[in-house]
Amino acid sequence: MQNYWAEFLTVALVHLLAVASPGPDFAVMLRQALCQSRRNALLTAFGIGAGILVHVCYSLLGIGLLIQQSVVLFSVLKVMGALYLTWIAVQCLKARAGGIYVDTQPRVAQSGFAALRLGFLTNTLNPKATLFFVSLFSVVISPGTPVALQAGYGIYMALATGLWFALVAVFFTLERVRKSFNRFGHWLDRLMGGVLLLLAGQLLFSTVSGSEPPSGPIPGTDR
Repeated sequence: MQNYWAEFLTVALVHLLAVASPGPDFAVMLRQALCQSRRNALLTAFGIGAGILVHVCYSLLGIGLLIQQSVVLFSVLKVMGALYLTWIAVQCLKARAGGIYVDTQPRVAQSGFAALRLGFLTNTLNPKATLFFVSLFSVVISPGTPVALQAGYGIYMALATGLWFALVAVFFTLERVRKSFNRFGHWLDRLMGGVLLLLAGQLLFSTVSGSEPPSGPIPGTDR
């Protein structure tokens, strides 16, 4: 294990920069924290972390490399991701004035499963995350690294991602923070919807324009 500490630290640093970068995961997480209960926000954070495991699994199996090199498969993934982001964006754009969180209850109640599923699908259907993990496992991580150790890297990234977004959830569900956002919360909600809509449009445009997935390392999962 001592021979792989440098590699692990590189993976941890690259992942930290990636998970902290703004993108669909953060936009969805922010909306959940401001509009839903802390429990649901934490479930969404855990869902995002669980989504990381999906990317790790197909990267280890070599399926991710196949997706990256196939224009058709990658295009299908981008369209699915764009449609899902569009659906979330529409929900955000429907936000009404008068506060996003009233007293102790959210305006629109959400089941725990729906909150978990939201985080999981947002991360899983993000094609940029696919590129990031395929690049990470093919460029940063040595092919000679034992598969069990590579899986350990993946578990670490899933846990670190879940923890990061759990901290985001806890902070933005603080009563003082919520109250500061509540008066103009519907505008923030609509802004998040606009951002997600732009990201969805970018994915669809890149699909229609026929751009191929890049082969080099990707700096972040959400960019």
